[in-house]
Amino acid sequence: MNTVTRPATAYTPLPITPDALARLRDVDDAGQPCVPYVDHEGGSPLRCCLRPVAPGERVALVSYAPLRRWAAETGATPGAYDEQGPVFIHADPCPGPAGERVGYPFARAGALRTLRRYNARGQIVGGRLLEIPDDETQGFDTAFDEAFADPEVALVHVRAVEYGCFHFEVRRPA
Repeated sequence: MNTVTRPATAYTPLPITPDALARLRDVDDAGQPCVPYVDHEGGSPLRCCLRPVAPGERVALVSYAPLRRWAAETGATPGAYDEQGPVFIHADPCPGPAGERVGYPFARAGALRTLRRYNARGQIVGGRLLEIPDDETQGFDTAFDEAFADPEVALVHVRAVEYGCFHFEVRRPA
């Protein structure tokens, strides 16, 4: 078996929180009921455990507003920057990311990601396009170093360019 070893990341990619997942499994952030189904093909990115769907898993596609959820925790008021979009989650509770995280989730050399930077008020203060390099971890680490070099940046959202989907969040290290 040919195994690729990825180094640990300098920043922590965060999945959707268990509390938010519990609510999304009932009604999503667009007010729609959760509609579970079995994904026979697999491969879609799960935001609850930050890994691809395995064929045959029971999942749901729900509307999620990551900045709204963060703002509720912090007291920020993102206003017009509050976006919602589709994300895949397990239809039933899962343990979240398994084991020690190595590499960034959904990182594939050549894929395009948007890294949106937000301040503590929940307003966009910059961003960048990242074409993931062959050294995926180093590429993300460098992009996050650049983002957090600005003291105003409180968190970064990583999104897929192709569909605009939210992939994960990284918060300013303490």
